[in-house]
Amino acid sequence: MSQTDVTVRPLAPQDEDSWRALWAAYLDFYESSVAEEVYAATFARLTDPEVPDMAGFIAELGGKPVGIVNYLFHDHCWRLEKVCYLQDLYAAPEARGTGVGRALIEAVYAAADARGTPAVYWTTQHFNDTARKLYDRIGVLTPFIKYQRP
Repeated sequence: MSQTDVTVRPLAPQDEDSWRALWAAYLDFYESSVAEEVYAATFARLTDPEVPDMAGFIAELGGKPVGIVNYLFHDHCWRLEKVCYLQDLYAAPEARGTGVGRALIEAVYAAADARGTPAVYWTTQHFNDTARKLYDRIGVLTPFIKYQRP
């Protein structure tokens, strides 16, 4: 299949089982997990029109869900407009190389542009070579290093 076979659309309440399976696989890839309450709350926020700063897309190949992206908008001290953080991006192994990842990122770019928020950023692990091949084509590597509270 090619990128022309990829359909990307906003997450909807009926996508919960598919989203949950794909997000669980994403978390497994990063050797992480979350509590059941987090699954439920995250999906609810991503699909609730009353939570406009969080959203997601699902990608399908031949009608089968094969990828997701979760993103959020937040204020920024250096800009008047918000910025968009592409937090979670996952393509099922069988869908990699078909344009699913690119289509999901471009959907986030379009959503950010529609909101007047052209700045989109994301992070990945430095050794995530497969994903970084795409990221190097569709984004710009920055020199920043992430720190977080222990």
